[in-house]
Amino acid sequence: MALASSLAAGSHRVLGTTTTPEHIPAMQAAGIEPHLLRLGTDFGAPSEALLHRLLSNADVLVLNVPPRAATAGAYPNLLRPVHRAVAAAGTKHVLFVSSTSVYPNEPRLMRESDAISTRDAASDVLRAEGHFVPRYGQWKSTVVRLGGLIGPERAPGRFLAGRRDLEQGNAPVNLVHLTDVVGVLGCIIEHGAWGHTFNVCAAQHPRRRDFYPAAAKQLQLTAPTFKDEQDEVSGKTIDSSLVRSILPYQFKHDNVLEALAYC
Repeated sequence: MALASSLAAGSHRVLGTTTTPEHIPAMQAAGIEPHLLRLGTDFGAPSEALLHRLLSNADVLVLNVPPRAATAGAYPNLLRPVHRAVAAAGTKHVLFVSSTSVYPNEPRLMRESDAISTRDAASDVLRAEGHFVPRYGQWKSTVVRLGGLIGPERAPGRFLAGRRDLEQGNAPVNLVHLTDVVGVLGCIIEHGAWGHTFNVCAAQHPRRRDFYPAAAKQLQLTAPTFKDEQDEVSGKTIDSSLVRSILPYQFKHDNVLEALAYC
């Protein structure tokens, strides 16, 4: 919704889908042309026809369907009708919003090449990405792997407030503010940055034991506590240097501790 509102404010024609009728008035108020569409078991011939019509009228598909906890293979299967519709409608560009959860939780720097999008990958999210990486040049795509989202209505101080003796206190946080997500996605569209996979994450990665108590205090909530693991090294660190080297976008909230004031 934040991205769609930003694009509509920038004089783009934005077609948006929602599964919830109650969201339609807010979409209309933001200048978005709303349509009801639900993937999954309810997806039938009328939905397929609607999706084909929407994609036939769009230059860019921004595909932002979060994976849910479900049986193995559920996420790629959920998105398979969208893949078919992209191919049938002749959609020119696909911007696939993914997650840095595709990387193993190992104590090292994770670059885009550490997880490869294929249709037969072990990870459901990587398999879903692979459906939208064109094999025969039918369209152009870019995959954006986001760190943990923070921002308005996503204040990180609420995530762990009041919890005791948490593990992995030395693990780095890999977070990104909503403002920077919208900025990066909009920049990819505006500058035609297709054919890439990008990690999108704040540049600074404080430890969990330092960040989450500060985030809780920002909201005047009870700070979480962590086990004494001072010498233990754990947790991956997401490298977002590639997107910074290619896109002409300046991140606004690289210091996630300072970004707490904007959540």
